[in-house]
Amino acid sequence: MAFLADAAQGAFRAVLGISPLIALVLTPFGFGLAALLARTVFPHSQGSGIPQVIAARDIEDASVRHPLVSLRTAAGKIVVMTLGLFCGASTGREGPTVQVGAALMAAAGPLAPERQRGLLLAGGAAGVAAAFNTPLAGIVFGIEELSRAYEAKTSSLILGAIIAAGLTSLALVGNYTYFGTTADTLPPRAWAVVPLCGVLGGLFGGVFSRIVIAVARGLPGLAGRFVSGRPVVFAALCGLGVAVCGLLTDGHIYGTGYEEAKALLHGTAETHAWFGPVKFVATTLSSVSGIPGGLFAPSLAVGAGLGAEVATLFDGVPVGAVVLVGMVAYLTGVLQAPITSFVIVSEMTENHALVIPLMVAALIADATSKLVCPEGLYHALAEPIVERLTGRRAHAPEVSGPA
Repeated sequence: MAFLADAAQGAFRAVLGISPLIALVLTPFGFGLAALLARTVFPHSQGSGIPQVIAARDIEDASVRHPLVSLRTAAGKIVVMTLGLFCGASTGREGPTVQVGAALMAAAGPLAPERQRGLLLAGGAAGVAAAFNTPLAGIVFGIEELSRAYEAKTSSLILGAIIAAGLTSLALVGNYTYFGTTADTLPPRAWAVVPLCGVLGGLFGGVFSRIVIAVARGLPGLAGRFVSGRPVVFAALCGLGVAVCGLLTDGHIYGTGYEEAKALLHGTAETHAWFGPVKFVATTLSSVSGIPGGLFAPSLAVGAGLGAEVATLFDGVPVGAVVLVGMVAYLTGVLQAPITSFVIVSEMTENHALVIPLMVAALIADATSKLVCPEGLYHALAEPIVERLTGRRAHAPEVSGPA
């Protein structure tokens, strides 16, 4: 999936090399086609894929949940996600990797029917671990986000799946750190950036989640009727909006945002001052359009952009450190999973000197985000899936574990 995602983005950049204005046609067309394929040929492949895994774990009937995590759905996810990135969508591959991982484990379900829900959890956790090369983050994500409770009986499944995913990744691409190692620290006089980033990331993340949940549940009035009645046209209009965002930033907001976030982190960025807010708009449009694609990498890019802007307010503060804090803050604001967020960022940069500031930023962002959007994004998006397939409301997530 990583190879396909990188190839798709490279091909899109090559096309834009002919003329950036091509995006005004290619991106809306690609969004519309991706939305059409996701609704007709590959149903249940829309969005990031994580809500589908959560919904599948909530559905008891194996025959009902099977389409959510079937190999056909996984294949469609990969194909249409790649199409979206080829057309400039501001999406990532990490969420889809969770659904693909769960589908692969679900394929082994008939061998252990009594452990199918645990297999889905293990597959999803392994997907995160493999996508970022962050095994600890995979474990935490499985507990904090997919399950919302610690299940002792699935711990060996999760560990086994993550080890297998890690060994496979090691064999294919070698040992690497997602963003490269950083050693930036925050001097005590600069700690004011931590609550500032926490509040800013929580606000932006909460607004993002609230918008995505509102569109998924159905907007009121004429707007709602248009989105539900003409989903392909709506997706194309979202694509047009993304293309305009791309033109405003010389193309920096297209794709996952990995290169831009890495450049901001290491101080080699040539992005516009408004990269963070415009990337936020592009990611929101991509997410509500209904095309397959994840949120992790674009969210990290948005957070990096916001952190870089905050850093300009403080003289002599290491920009890379503030960028890291911004990443954690915004990702927490979106996911409302503070432990997962700071563990992911810590592991992908091997920066242990900033663990305490990252924790504080995550806690502040989590509290701020919940003021704007009281519901967790992925579980809220899973509810209509469960209701549509079973006719009942989704079970309330457990809160006894880390949440």
